[in-house]
Amino acid sequence: MSNNQQIMMNRIKAVLAERQRTNRWLATQMGKSENTISRWCSNKSQPSIIQLQEIANLLDVDIRQLLTTTKDNNAL
Repeated sequence: MSNNQQIMMNRIKAVLAERQRTNRWLATQMGKSENTISRWCSNKSQPSIIQLQEIANLLDVDIRQLLTTTKDNNAL
């Protein structure tokens, strides 16, 4: 994979937008830097499963909504 290709691993950015929340709000709620949240939202790094659960709780969503599917449902 080249540096120009980015695999989307999480949907944090999309869910924040759906919930009308900002990176700054999430950073404040979690006690993290805005830079850390930005890296998660751009999929440059990934939060731990515990951090994903905290994000899900803060946004009042199922943790699965924060993840990108890895299976093609048509193949099932």
